[in-house]
Amino acid sequence: MRMCSIASGSSGNCIYVGTDATHLLVDVGVSCKKTEEGLHKLGLSGRDIDGILITHEHTDHIGGLGVISRKFGIPIYATAGTIAEIKKIGSLGSIDASLFCEVAADEKTILKDITVNPMKISHDAAQPVAYRFQYGSERMAVVTDLGTYDEYTVESLKGMDVLMLEANHDINMLQVGPYPYYLKQRILGNKGHLSNELSGKLLSRVLHDHIKTVFLGHLSKENNLAELAYETVRLEIAMADNPYKADDFPIYVAKRSELSQVVEL
Repeated sequence: MRMCSIASGSSGNCIYVGTDATHLLVDVGVSCKKTEEGLHKLGLSGRDIDGILITHEHTDHIGGLGVISRKFGIPIYATAGTIAEIKKIGSLGSIDASLFCEVAADEKTILKDITVNPMKISHDAAQPVAYRFQYGSERMAVVTDLGTYDEYTVESLKGMDVLMLEANHDINMLQVGPYPYYLKQRILGNKGHLSNELSGKLLSRVLHDHIKTVFLGHLSKENNLAELAYETVRLEIAMADNPYKADDFPIYVAKRSELSQVVEL
């Protein structure tokens, strides 16, 4: 199984997860053209995609969904609440109702040789989820857009070989930055986004001997820096009460509009 970020950030998200036989996208928050360009660099095209897994209905996660679904007829997997909201968004254009496939948190869906297991997250959307993937003994997860985490989150993410985890903002940069007060409060709230510090604290809770790679994703353009996210998460790992060090495994920061490293198990 392999994972690669095509785009990750507050302006658009699209993550590839696949095997030799199965090719999936988590969110299509960038244009169809940009998504196709990313797939082409992976040796794939839109015709190869077996499913698009939507985390929630915000524009930076579904902006390109209408075009790509019409062009290639790709099945769209999302919760009932998310599907209902997507159908209300006129800017996406008409999406064939037969393409929608309902999923639910903690109920597994098998897509060819990958088992997909959604998990609940805390975000200000209708019915948001993150996604866990399993192929044989290999396990990956894409977890962004969560304002906080709890024991359910920790238990859900234990044992992952590869993890993409949100590190959205530096709290100080957000507090002194240009955003209006209400938006700062939304981002900092329990249904907003995970800060660099909280990302590192959550990661420290789920580390194990066999973790292969961590991606930090969904960075804010205005309220974060790649170097700051990277160093803050490393510092949280160093300070945590566990036997692991940040040098024990690679940590990559997924870029806003460039292909990330391809991690293959």
